[in-house]
Amino acid sequence: MSEQTAPSETPKMSTFGFRDVEAKEKVNLVHGVFKNVAAKYDLMNDVMSVGVHHLWKDAACAKLNPQPGEVIIDCAGGTGDIARRLSKLARAAKARRGGKDAEIRIIDYNQAMIEAGIQKGSEPEITWSVGDAMNLAIADNSVDAYIISFGIRNVADVQVALNEAKRVLKPGGRFFCLEFSHPTTGLVESGYEFYAFNVIPFMGQMIANDRDSYQYLVESIKRFPDQETFRGMMDKAGFRRTGYTNFTGGVCALHYGWA
Repeated sequence: MSEQTAPSETPKMSTFGFRDVEAKEKVNLVHGVFKNVAAKYDLMNDVMSVGVHHLWKDAACAKLNPQPGEVIIDCAGGTGDIARRLSKLARAAKARRGGKDAEIRIIDYNQAMIEAGIQKGSEPEITWSVGDAMNLAIADNSVDAYIISFGIRNVADVQVALNEAKRVLKPGGRFFCLEFSHPTTGLVESGYEFYAFNVIPFMGQMIANDRDSYQYLVESIKRFPDQETFRGMMDKAGFRRTGYTNFTGGVCALHYGWA
């Protein structure tokens, strides 16, 4: 009788730009990308979007509408752009209504991004920590709101990250995802695609001396699920009353739902 061996487990696959890679490899590759771009990350965002990303972030934070005493997760919070907006909005609400300070927790997988953010200064409501969007060290049903901005396409398994966001939110908690998406008209799509693939990597080389990282970023945007597909993934995670708002003709979209 021949010796039997257990069947080998098929590796979990993910995407890294236009490449298909093992999920574990993607984690390491993405970590390397953001370690490389951390120092010039905010400058490149301003240049690439001609400053429009500030308007998208302002709209997302206004929609989240932070309140005094709330616990809010800014997942993949990077250098703190979103968290600083939320802290100021929460402080203004506290000045009007009274109550406790909000608690805004920045969680990012990359230590270099966290350090770049801390160097820019912080706010009293903000805490910083390294963590994994797919495995948050946070108790079930303990968070009032969760936002992830331009980060979810970089995780190894988007559905797992959505499931984890749902797990930590209290019943009725708000989920928001601001992410590059898919243009809604052919004219916007053709213009944006030319800009993304021809201009952004070039600017990455000129400003950050790193063409490859920005080539990955534009490829990752192209392969990210479209608005309706991503909304379906949110529904699968258990969110209710899901929807989205397109910005700049669908170049960016704000998805939202409730736990």
